[in-house]
Amino acid sequence: MAKHALHTEFADIAALRQALDRRAVSAVELARSALDAAQDAADLNAFLHIDADLTLQQARAADAALAAGTAGPLTGVPIAHKDAFVTRGWRTTAGSRMLGQYVSPFDATVVERLQEAGAVSIGKLNCDEFAMGSGNENSAFGPVRNPWDRAAVPGGSSGGSAAAVAARLVAAATGTDTGGSVRQPASLCGVTGIKPTYGTVSRFGIVAFGSSLDQAGPLARSSRDALALLDAMAGFDPRDATSVQNCGPVANAPGRVQRDFDGAQARYEAGGAQPLAGLRIGVPAEYLGDGLADDVRAAVQAALAQFEALGARRVEISLPRTELAIPAYYVIAPAEASSNLARYDGVRYGHRTADYADLTEMISRSRAEGFGEEVKRRILIGTYVLSHGYYDAYYLQAQRLRRLIAQDFQRALEQCDVIMGPVAPTVAKDIGENRDDPTADWLADIYTLGVSLAGLPAMSVPCGFGSGAHSRRPVGLQIIGNYFDEGRLLAIADRYQHVTDWHLRAPASQDA
Repeated sequence: MAKHALHTEFADIAALRQALDRRAVSAVELARSALDAAQDAADLNAFLHIDADLTLQQARAADAALAAGTAGPLTGVPIAHKDAFVTRGWRTTAGSRMLGQYVSPFDATVVERLQEAGAVSIGKLNCDEFAMGSGNENSAFGPVRNPWDRAAVPGGSSGGSAAAVAARLVAAATGTDTGGSVRQPASLCGVTGIKPTYGTVSRFGIVAFGSSLDQAGPLARSSRDALALLDAMAGFDPRDATSVQNCGPVANAPGRVQRDFDGAQARYEAGGAQPLAGLRIGVPAEYLGDGLADDVRAAVQAALAQFEALGARRVEISLPRTELAIPAYYVIAPAEASSNLARYDGVRYGHRTADYADLTEMISRSRAEGFGEEVKRRILIGTYVLSHGYYDAYYLQAQRLRRLIAQDFQRALEQCDVIMGPVAPTVAKDIGENRDDPTADWLADIYTLGVSLAGLPAMSVPCGFGSGAHSRRPVGLQIIGNYFDEGRLLAIADRYQHVTDWHLRAPASQDA
């Protein structure tokens, strides 16, 4: 078995599973291959904790299930988890010194469900501290490097997940998306990532940032690989108060996304040479205006033209409050973060300062030492907007604006079936480029924040590259759907990936 057999021998998760079923390869061999690949790519700084014994224990259990005929849909498939999911055995740091050595006594629901489906975890992946960032530069353990260009950021906060998939270290990875943290790194690293409808995937065991916004989603090489993970991850969880029991008329349970995907595919296959005939694609004027880099615009326009060639019809729409999503989000999310991060006080778990005179000083010093600059900045903003005299002026107004933004999307989706546009206004920036302007990264989320505020599903698919000096930095196309429309979004993306090869391309050092 070649050292990097995971990406040189198998095209996707389906091919990987077929090889495992035929006993052409074992789960232990695949796990060892992935562990070796992760070690060889240590300069990416994608992984924060690897424990070969834990991984091989899961791999041996996968081989036993394959031999017994009790294998699940992901049995033996090597994946990894963003370090925002709590895990038994592996450390959970959320990219922060505050949780530098924390090991959870339980697994997050997403981790549980993927393990029940047979997936083998290679370890925990680097992320912006407490998921706060757009470049993965805010991790207490150093930035992740983009495998396409190691001078560039991979995007954030799920940058370690996107980099690990792009570098072909794992078949897929988990991420979390609060304001774009699955879609944006997927775009900047040239992989596929989807944020499902808020409430369809359990938040139990996710280190909380913004409770009304956080949602788990997979990052993978292709739409079909993302489908394999999302279908296993999704489902009602009574331990999560924000988990939905029903997705429209059907139960929120594993198998729902796959059924919707299969139904959409059956309709598209009946369309012959124009499988997407009749599909109305809404393109917001605000997504292609000033502020969008020319090379990103060109890649997105080319992708839209390809969809039209597949039979879809382009519809011009408007999302008039697109720019207002930024101030609304950066009031609501910090407010929720301020509340969620109050639990890290040095008393029960997490970092505790070594030098203090009384309880008040212990809490103050512990938080000052444990939190990074971006986290402190957002806690201060959140505490301010929730304080007496400012709650009505800022937080309440932001929530009202959030409702108006959600209504804008619903009006737009009455005119079209899906919405498409860029994920980010530029390709990946250089590491350290915005060091002197800590809020500059906030503007990079302009096309993703509205979707998160509305709770809609959306995904990023690779659609090209930048130009000039950035010709090796990927561009992603964002596809936005209505509530519970994940299966159709993935099917539409799959039709695009049938006729393009952007998702098949890998960084030069990782090519087969």
